[in-house]
Amino acid sequence: MAMSINTNAGAMVALQSLSATNRFLETTQMRVTTGLRVNGPKDDAATFAIAQNMRGDIAGMAAVKTNLALGQSIVNVAIDAGKAIADLLTEMKAKSVQASQEGLDTDSYVALHQEFTSLRAQIESIVATAEFNGKNLIDSASTNLKVLSTVDGSSITVTAQQIDATSLGLATLTLSNATVAATALTAISQAIIDVSNALASLGAGARRIDIQADFTGKLMDILKQGVGNLVDADLAQESANLQSFQIKQQLGVQALAIANAGPQSILALFGR
Repeated sequence: MAMSINTNAGAMVALQSLSATNRFLETTQMRVTTGLRVNGPKDDAATFAIAQNMRGDIAGMAAVKTNLALGQSIVNVAIDAGKAIADLLTEMKAKSVQASQEGLDTDSYVALHQEFTSLRAQIESIVATAEFNGKNLIDSASTNLKVLSTVDGSSITVTAQQIDATSLGLATLTLSNATVAATALTAISQAIIDVSNALASLGAGARRIDIQADFTGKLMDILKQGVGNLVDADLAQESANLQSFQIKQQLGVQALAIANAGPQSILALFGR
């Protein structure tokens, strides 16, 4: 091959090799920095598209999980309130039994009635405050709760339970004498059954929401793992590649320097 200072084939080859090594090194450094093997469509268009679709599914499930958590809170507040009401009804029943006894004096009836009405007022107070995020499942105006359960728009319906004093038939009860106390006792016994049924219904709804929330969380974990399998970098392998490309880069620089020094030998042909 003719010796020329205009065309240095060795330098061209060395430069091409060094440029390729630099590109590989840049890619490896990006993978190490981000932890991703596929950082964009240029890295692997098909895999990137699949991963993006899966990420969209994960985002949708995260929104569903948030709605399920909100539904859990609403139903749990209603259940706790219902349990408190059931306890108050038990106390009211005890007062009614006491007042059903014949022969009590007026002061005794007055005292029992005051305790009775106080307990009833407490039921109303609990019902009024059994609200979460503007939703109350146990007052007289309550409506069914629909909780988004899937990204496709399916929902879990929790039936509202009216267990306020009026709905339970307690609003006009008194313990002024044994006769009306007996009537109150019958009404309260039925109210206890009604509240127990309401709690059973709310508990079933809460259980469905809990199961769906647990399943959604597990499904999100599976999808995240799938995305990781597609796009995550093997950092052990990338670490080895990084060291290899760094060595190749140093050797490439030396090879280019040697190739560039080649034309210097031409000067010897013109020496004196």
